[in-house]
Formats: sequence, C-alpha cells, structure tokens
Amino acid sequence: MSYLSLNHVWKEYGDQVILESLNNNVKKGDFITIVGASGCGKTTFLKMLLGTETPSRGQILLEGSAIPAEPSAERGIVFQRYSVFPHLTVLQNVILAKELKQSPILGRLFGSQKRAAAQEALEMIEAVGLQNATKKYPHELSGGMQQRLALAQSLIKKPRILLLDEPFGALDPGIRSDMHALVRNLWREHHLTIFMITHDIKEGFHLGTRLWVFDKDRHDPQAPNAYGAQITYDLPVGDICEKTEAKIDSAINPEQPLAATA
Repeated sequence: MSYLSLNHVWKEYGDQVILESLNNNVKKGDFITIVGASGCGKTTFLKMLLGTETPSRGQILLEGSAIPAEPSAERGIVFQRYSVFPHLTVLQNVILAKELKQSPILGRLFGSQKRAAAQEALEMIEAVGLQNATKKYPHELSGGMQQRLALAQSLIKKPRILLLDEPFGALDPGIRSDMHALVRNLWREHHLTIFMITHDIKEGFHLGTRLWVFDKDRHDPQAPNAYGAQITYDLPVGDICEKTEAKIDSAINPEQPLAATA
C-alpha cells in the first residue's frame, strides 16, 4: 500500500478549474519537489495536503484512509514568509509550538512537562543551528535564521509529513545552499516525507528525490478556466539530464531563460 495516494483529485472554485484529475502515489520518505507556472495550483495542492482546503472531487489517502480535513500536528508546514511570533524569543517560539501540540486548549505546560518541553526545544534549536540565538527575538535574526526557527517550530511537533511552500525564495544564494543542506539532513534524521514548492528550477531538480511538474495539458482560449493543471512530469531527479531540465523549464517559464529562474 502506498503511503499517500492521489485518486482523481480535482479542485474547483465555481466554474474555475484549478487542478484536475491528479493521480499519483507517494512512498514514505519521498522528498518531492514541485515546480510549475505561477497560479497553476501548487499552493492549493499543499493546502489540500495540510487540510485547510478539501478536494472538490476525488480523494487524498494517507495510509489508506482519507487525509484529515483539518490541520494536525502530523503535517507541519513552513512558508516563504516566516511564521514566527515576533514578541517571543527563539526558545520561547519553539517551546510554544510544543505547548500548543501537547496542550492545545490552554497552550501552556507546567512543572516537569514544562522543563521537558524546554529541553526538547533546546535540542531542536541546536539541530537547526540556532544554539547561540536562544534569547534573540525574530527581528534580531537574519532571513535564513528565521527560516531555521520556522523549521524548528514545525519539527518539534514531530510531523510525519513536512510541507514547504517556497521556503527559501527570499534568501540569498549562499544562505539557500546552507538551508538545502540543513533540510536534507533533517529529512534523513527525522524520516520525513516532504513536499516542497519552488520556483527555482535547479533547486527543484537537485534537492529532492522526485520532481513533479504542475502544468495545463489542455487549453481553450474561449474558456481559459475550463481546464486545470495536472502532474505532467514525475521524474526521479537522478535520471534528469540537462536536455530534460531545459525542456521543463521552457514549458513552465516560456519567456525566461533557465539562469533567470532563481
């Protein structure tokens, strides 16, 4: 049985078709990078995996059962814009994420539970390389450090699936390279299944284990909203050659050369 299955999944808003007939299977531990033209439904797909959106038709199955139609701790997400609390320190941000998981109503822990959460938070902060910034506030951190903090917030909840929505798009190339190495290490260490959206074609080709391309196979100039995007490519990244890379880049960025996609 596949870990996660897409069975004829559609997403529509009124008469506008966003995604149509998505069919695919994902193994536990896959690291899937997702590329596609702006507005083709990539973030909508991630929201369906998270549970903040539901398919209009079809099913998304997780280990054979319908994926819960609401967010849960088993599915963590990191956005391009940093989802951290500006009034809390690094340590307080990560402890709060743990508290909200263990005590969703009160959002607080006490006594030995509080001490255990603080220790776990410190270990996670060290894992993402922020051990020297535990007392700093988000505005005192660089963009890369804020993304490390967002990762720590998600991972301390011990998700099985990690959803990344262009998490490195606002970072400088050197910092992005460091974040690539960090995410790959965390993926291996925590045995995660990852779905990551990126607009950087080379990042999509070389970071994960599989590349999905979302694109529209069908077009009607008289009814531009009649058809949605599908998964037009599903490639093991190790099998991708430069010719295939250029072909896919041309399909989703017809007016941009490959070098301009960062």
